Amino acid sequence: MNQYPKTNDVLGTVNRGDAAESGLCTLCRADCQGKCETWLTSMIGRKMLYPRDFGIVTAGSRNTTHVGVSYNSLRIQGYNYGAAGLPKGISNSADDCIFPNVNIETEFGNEVKTKSRIPIMTGALGSTFIAAKYWDAFATGAALVGFPIVIGENVVGVDKEAVIENGKIVKAPELDRRIETYLRYYDGYGAIIVQMNVEDTRNGVAEYVIDKYGDKVVIELKWGQGAKNIGGEIQVTSLDYALFLKNRGYVVDPDPTKPAVQEAFKNGAIKSFARHSRLGYTDLSSPEQVRENFMSSVEYLRKIGYKRISLKTGSYGMEALAMAMKYATDAKLDLLTIDGSGGGTGMSPWNMMETWGVPSILLHAKAYEYATILAAKGNKVVDLAFGGGLAREDHIFKALALGAPFTKLVCMGRAVMIPGFLGANIEGVLKPERKALVNGNWDKLPAAVTQVGATAEEIFAGYYDVQNKVGKDEMKNIPLGAIAMWNLADKLAAGLQQLMAGARKFSLKEISRDDLVAGNRETERETNIKYITDALDESAKKILNS
Repeated sequence: MNQYPKTNDVLGTVNRGDAAESGLCTLCRADCQGKCETWLTSMIGRKMLYPRDFGIVTAGSRNTTHVGVSYNSLRIQGYNYGAAGLPKGISNSADDCIFPNVNIETEFGNEVKTKSRIPIMTGALGSTFIAAKYWDAFATGAALVGFPIVIGENVVGVDKEAVIENGKIVKAPELDRRIETYLRYYDGYGAIIVQMNVEDTRNGVAEYVIDKYGDKVVIELKWGQGAKNIGGEIQVTSLDYALFLKNRGYVVDPDPTKPAVQEAFKNGAIKSFARHSRLGYTDLSSPEQVRENFMSSVEYLRKIGYKRISLKTGSYGMEALAMAMKYATDAKLDLLTIDGSGGGTGMSPWNMMETWGVPSILLHAKAYEYATILAAKGNKVVDLAFGGGLAREDHIFKALALGAPFTKLVCMGRAVMIPGFLGANIEGVLKPERKALVNGNWDKLPAAVTQVGATAEEIFAGYYDVQNKVGKDEMKNIPLGAIAMWNLADKLAAGLQQLMAGARKFSLKEISRDDLVAGNRETERETNIKYITDALDESAKKILNS
């Protein structure tokens, strides 16, 4: 049972297309005129936590029956006494135990700790053009809020301006732009993470980045993602560009060097080409060989100067999950992102997305189980990030609790891109001279926006918070998409604080699996989270029999 149909009258939201488990549309468009929950949140922020039209309405939950195994079949436990993890200087009085005092800062890392103001990070935003178009909004917003953002694979390889000599990068303007945009507003919270796949490794991305940026950047090895079980893809509509990518060493489908394909393109029968990356570890045939290769790669990255190294793995089976967790732990990596099926993509084969891999909740439940096995043997388990179809504050709480105490961050992909799209579209209307620069898609503001306001100051609830942070003079350089990102983060933060206060947990390290209950027996069996009426039942009977 999908928790989110296409409309939510209580919040006043409407999904343009089919609603996914996350509450996002299955197809999220950069030119969308609204108005899903995340889209509206990008303007009005934490106001979206509450039912609309206060004073003339009452609201009732529609989500009391849970069918199937998903994050939406987990419920958050509440308590009627106590307060754990109160920040320093905060008493356990009712005056101090209020949700704004909940500390949601987190950190990850083995020896070098990376701080984040809110326990989220972006998914990898790589060579898909939508990532490049809206990067200024994504990166500036993430830096201002203070959470990590990931530059995904192939950014250098698809850059026509990049110079690769003797197989190694000597110039990478798009990669530089992405790193420097984030670092401009970085204030000690968050991180810029650069991901590498097979082609990136061959091209010398790691060497280029460490030589130019040193320890300002986290380097990430990539095994896979939840959206697909092959390498990354993009689509191009130019024959010349397709030939360029083919010459760069990529797999391009259909093959643009074939005369028949060129003729079909000339006559309009073929209108685009798909560029594919390569599979990793194809020359290896056992977990032992993977381990040897992986440890050697990590050793090399440390040798050339990297102090922080992460790994991204996808929704493969249990063997691959165990390998990722064991090898990342043994290598003393700083972060392992585990991406389950059910998440998003810039471009993946659709039926592959629908049918391959392990759904997020099942993968994450097993990750916790495997982490406890490693910990019981005396290992310092690698810090984890869970991703795959997570978009709301309750998802953040549930993912952190399901993997507690090992999970430090929740990886969000499409959800944190929506503010960039919306802000760019609004900016293109309010500042027509910047429409092309910010890739705005609208000629006028739609009703869903004008109902909120007509100027940036009216539309974006966090406008003056951002101005207070950067200064009035600097506001002219802040993309409206970054302000929209601030609003989304503010709502997620406040919502998470409220859920944690209700669970009587005033810091993230106090969240535990006991703060979750399973909405059905199947979810209990698969996650080992107790069924609703079994949780605390023993304690209840002691009270009754006392």
